[in-house]
Amino acid sequence: MFLLELNNIEFSYNNSFEMKDISLQVYPSEFISILGPNGSGKSTLLKILSGLLTPSKGIRLLDGKNYSSYDHRSLARLIGYVPQSSFSVFPFSIYEIVMMGRTAYMNFFGIEKDNDIKIVNETLERLNILHIRNKGINEVSGGEAQQAFIARALVQQPKLLLLDEPNAHLDIKHQISIFNILSELNKELGLTIITVSHDINLVSNFTERIILLKDGKIFLDGNKSKVLLKKNLKSVFDINTQIIKNDNKINVFITS
Repeated sequence: MFLLELNNIEFSYNNSFEMKDISLQVYPSEFISILGPNGSGKSTLLKILSGLLTPSKGIRLLDGKNYSSYDHRSLARLIGYVPQSSFSVFPFSIYEIVMMGRTAYMNFFGIEKDNDIKIVNETLERLNILHIRNKGINEVSGGEAQQAFIARALVQQPKLLLLDEPNAHLDIKHQISIFNILSELNKELGLTIITVSHDINLVSNFTERIILLKDGKIFLDGNKSKVLLKKNLKSVFDINTQIIKNDNKINVFITS
């Protein structure tokens, strides 16, 4: 049974951008990356998957049930979403930011229970940021802040984790660190992960399935070895490339 299924989804922003004929199926425990040029619909697709945007046409199923059958709290217990630009204008601590992810499990007064505290601390430890739990979110590095926002989504205990460019604005060390964390979550917890990225080489070394978007449509969806081909990258990104395969790793180099 699919964890997630989209059938013939359509969506538009005031007729200025349109997504059409979006259909895909996601099995439990998959780790998928979405690639495409700016304006191809990557973030829009992720928001449709998260429930933040409602398509004008088509069917969305999560755990075999239509999205419309879930209320906001129920959906938050199934889907964790880390947006492209996560930040806080208030000086919340790392601990407070992560505890916000437990909102869907709290009562009307938002009072945390022992189990909430336990889950938050365990998640902070898993993501190696327990030692900075009392630091302000605006006092830590970009990589540490990103780990905190991922932790906030994880304490929702979702079946599906969606991340919009989790490696954006990070140095290469923290980019690799974030994807190592995601890979561990996928393998150790069986968490289903879908991430949007611009870094072809990074995602090719961590995910097996890649979805290429172009002009609001799925250009290709499949194993990275069949998706990351010169002709496909030329068609989608309008770039010339040299592709080197070594065992299960694929490296893409842009050529003149």
